Amino acid sequence: MKKLFTLCLLLLTISTVFAKPPKNQYVRIKTSYGNIIIRLYNQTPLHRDNFIKLTKEGFYNGTLFHRVIQNFMIQGGDPDSRDTAKNKAGAELGNGDLKYTIPAEFKDSLFHKRGVLAAARDDNPKKASSACQFYIVEGKRFTAGKLDTLENTRLKGRKIPAWQRDIYTTVGGVPHLDQNYTVYGEVVTGIDMVDRIAAVKKDERDRPETDIPMTIELLSKKECKRLDELLSPTAR
Repeated sequence: MKKLFTLCLLLLTISTVFAKPPKNQYVRIKTSYGNIIIRLYNQTPLHRDNFIKLTKEGFYNGTLFHRVIQNFMIQGGDPDSRDTAKNKAGAELGNGDLKYTIPAEFKDSLFHKRGVLAAARDDNPKKASSACQFYIVEGKRFTAGKLDTLENTRLKGRKIPAWQRDIYTTVGGVPHLDQNYTVYGEVVTGIDMVDRIAAVKKDERDRPETDIPMTIELLSKKECKRLDELLSPTAR
């Protein structure tokens, strides 16, 4: 019996040590308008790891979605928005940050389709990202003609790949931001929360008239593995 117990313990230890970790890290953003779950992209490790670090520290908890534009995006993560003296009604937000930036991680496969998470930034030549401010794209659907016009104007001749055009015309997004701001995650459930927040009443600075604080948490390894299974192509 003792040998059997030892063997079972050994097998349990081995299975624990060699258990495959989840392929992706997911986070949950909670607001009074609902919750969303976002998958962080492994193709953008600098942004992924920074977001994980800040989330573990509880940095985002109590910060606001301080800028919302319907059919465009909702933006948050300004540390000043947590300060009641600075975030009083009507105060301008969006200038707060941390004392570092994240190098741009542009990938041709990652673009501003509806529901993506991307890094805000100031106007800098290297297009380095803010350490903490982010936005989630609500976007809108484009016609093929409007995409043609966009290529010749705001995109300065850059062609949108055909497969991305298909998504911009069916799912929607914000194509003029591609290759200008780093995309590093996407909503997998709860996109309706983004729609609700984008539609709220706001002031002349696009700040919601009623504060929208958030809480962000990392999903457990078990939850992440379950989502990996549910979202894998073979599970669909």
